[in-house]
Amino acid sequence: MTKPDTAELDPVMHAMGFELDTVSPSLLAGRLPVTTRCCQPFRVLHGGVSAMISEGLASMGAHMASGFRRVAGVHLSINHFRSAAVGDLVHARAVPVHIGRSTQVWEVKLWKVDPESPEKKTQIAESRVTLLCNLPVPENLHHAGDKLKKYVTDAGPAAPAPPTSKL
Repeated sequence: MTKPDTAELDPVMHAMGFELDTVSPSLLAGRLPVTTRCCQPFRVLHGGVSAMISEGLASMGAHMASGFRRVAGVHLSINHFRSAAVGDLVHARAVPVHIGRSTQVWEVKLWKVDPESPEKKTQIAESRVTLLCNLPVPENLHHAGDKLKKYVTDAGPAAPAPPTSKL
């Protein structure tokens, strides 16, 4: 079985080389091979790319968890702990911390994968993304969530997450 091409879900993340592995209202995960395309001049992963991945994953998750209502990021906080250099593989996971009627908070973590031992990972960044999730979908964008629906088996709202991290 071939892996589906998820480029249509977020063309900007895809242009950086990010590939989605898991798409659901309660977990999004994927990976980014670090290339010069996503690095700053010192050949390490650009912090803005980490932030883009965080907001992208959280936005897709919030869109699904809200029943495919329009969402908008209102706050992003990210901490960078370590770097990832050209040639490294970065794994990212996003999970909901709070799913409310009008706001959602998502936690996104990024790890550098050890090439010798893929199960061994070193955390390089962590973020919190707050989103408004009760926005009406304009009539001309009524089908905006259709692409995302193709990649999930359970497209219904996610169950509220406990206050602790699932990562």
